[in-house]
Amino acid sequence: MTDKKCQMTNPPTPFNKGGLRGILLVIGSWSLVIVLLGCGGKEAVKGTKGGKELSLAPEFVLADLDGKEVKLSDFKKKVVILDFWATWCVPCKQEIPDFIELYDRYREKGFEIVGISLDRGGPEVVRSFAVDYGISYTLLMDDGKVQKEYGPIEYIPTTFVLDKEHRIYKKYVGKKSKEVFEEDLRTLLD
Repeated sequence: MTDKKCQMTNPPTPFNKGGLRGILLVIGSWSLVIVLLGCGGKEAVKGTKGGKELSLAPEFVLADLDGKEVKLSDFKKKVVILDFWATWCVPCKQEIPDFIELYDRYREKGFEIVGISLDRGGPEVVRSFAVDYGISYTLLMDDGKVQKEYGPIEYIPTTFVLDKEHRIYKKYVGKKSKEVFEEDLRTLLD
């Protein structure tokens, strides 16, 4: 099975400069990227089982959609899916229903999802999107620093699965199925 992902360099937004020619160039570039990368993303896994020491996830403080500061350490003793995403990214949108289902199923068992939006349009864009998609898990706005500490994040979605001590159990680049994440959750929540 192959993965779908969005490249982070020059995401198509109405804010890109260049007029019609620039828009056509962006569309053409993205079409080429989609054709070349297609669903050919590789799964990246870091610090999995087998006696390897797991890396501690970098602490962060980011604003939620209402401007309130949220820290990774606010989710003590919880397994966390930390998802770098954007509203314009099709594979990111495709993962959301699965994330909502997983969150609803496992949140009472010590699980949290934290979506870190890389959108440039601000929290209003993300808030509207979250309402439309029925997202009930934590959404934060990236400050440009966090994605560098966890990356660099070159493709989205990029998703980290953190254990209860917030060590990086796995890192996935590209869209993954609900079953992939559920297997990790079952391992880490038991």
